[in-house]
Amino acid sequence: MWQLHQFPLCPFSRKVRLLLSEKGVAYDLVRENPWERTEAFGKLSPAYRTPAIHNPERGVILADSRAICEYFEETVDKTPMINGTAVNRAEIRRLVALFDENFFADVTLPLLEERMKKRLVYRSPPDSKRLRDSMRLADEHLYYIDYLIDNRPWLAGSTMSLADLAAAAQISVADYLGGIDWSGHEQARGWYSVFKSRPSFRPLLAERMDVIQPPSHYADVNA
Repeated sequence: MWQLHQFPLCPFSRKVRLLLSEKGVAYDLVRENPWERTEAFGKLSPAYRTPAIHNPERGVILADSRAICEYFEETVDKTPMINGTAVNRAEIRRLVALFDENFFADVTLPLLEERMKKRLVYRSPPDSKRLRDSMRLADEHLYYIDYLIDNRPWLAGSTMSLADLAAAAQISVADYLGGIDWSGHEQARGWYSVFKSRPSFRPLLAERMDVIQPPSHYADVNA
C-alpha cells in the first residue's frame, strides 16, 4: 500500500491525491507539518516539502509532486493525464508549470503564509496588503482560465488532464482560505464546479483544518 505523506492545505499534495484517485490507486494518508522538519520526513523528502509517497513493500520513495505524477502516469494505464499528441502533452506540461509555479507564488503561497502559517506557527496577524495583492493576482489568473475555457472544453484541450488537476488543486486551497472572488468569472466557476462534483474531489472538500474554516460556499458544488 502506498503511503502519501501530505499536508491538507498543500496544493501539491492535493494534486497528487486527485491524480491517484482518478487513476484508482489506493493509498493511505499520513499527515505532515513540513515546517516541523522531522528527521523521519526528511528521509522521505530531503527538501522537507510535501508531498512524498512511500511504498514500504516495494522499497519505493518518491518526492516532488511533478515527479510523483509522472511516475504514476508512466506506470498506471488507467485514465491517462498527460495524453494526446506531442504538442498537446507539451501544452499540458506548460499549464502544470504555470499553476504549480506562477499561481502558487502569486496566490496560494501568500494566502498560506498570511492566513494559515502566521496563525498556526507564528501567532501573528496577517499582512493585509499582501492579501489584497494575492487576491488581485488571483483575479488575473481566473481571467486566463476564462479565456482557456472559452476556447477549449478543458484547460489543455479536449479531455481532462493533469493541467486541470494542478489548477483545481491550487484554486481549492486559495478558495478554502477565502482568496477567490468568483464574480465575473462564470467560465472558470463552471469549470471548477465540474471538479467539485467529481468523486476524486469530494474528500478534499470534506476536510477541515482544526482552527481555520473555509467560507460557506467552499464545498457547495453549485456555488
